[in-house]
Amino acid sequence: MLRVGLTGGLASGKSFVAEQLATLGCFVIHADKLGHDALLPGGEAYGPAVVEFGQDILDAEGLINRRRLAAIVFNDPDRLARLSAIVHPAVSKRIRLLLENFSRVQPDGIAVVEAAILIETGAYKSYDRLIVAVCTEQEQLERAMRRDGLTREEALARLRRQLPLSEKVKYADYVIDTSGAKERTIEQTRAVYESLRSIRQ
Repeated sequence: MLRVGLTGGLASGKSFVAEQLATLGCFVIHADKLGHDALLPGGEAYGPAVVEFGQDILDAEGLINRRRLAAIVFNDPDRLARLSAIVHPAVSKRIRLLLENFSRVQPDGIAVVEAAILIETGAYKSYDRLIVAVCTEQEQLERAMRRDGLTREEALARLRRQLPLSEKVKYADYVIDTSGAKERTIEQTRAVYESLRSIRQ
């Protein structure tokens, strides 16, 4: 099994690239989705998060309000680090189990893990290849505002806390520029997929 990491920055297009790779036949794991699942009631991170950040992060149904939680942690590096320490082990465990299961079923397959901070955490070292999705900073801001309902200031604040894309590409085996038309991104993604497939042959 070929293990591929897929990363980028805020709204840089990595999820779209992941969708295309899944369409082409890759087994895709979305780390962000696993993080959401871990914070649901019964998830490994739910209890510790409520203890750490208090009942105020819960909505009327007892679910963690992620927007409320984000408002607490994203302007406080220490609290963000604490949240990461709660969520990341749960996500890493889930990824490991999913990869192990896929490897048993398709030992010659291509598994892609889409995650925002593969480079920052050093996790990229455990993958055979690394893809970085990039676009202009202006596009990141506009996409984040449109997608997540953020103000420009909120989007910019999140962007400033991330490793710049110009630094991330230094670690990449493949760079996919999502700045242009979707068709162009799809073409680049297909070319990367063909390259990955050739490694397996």
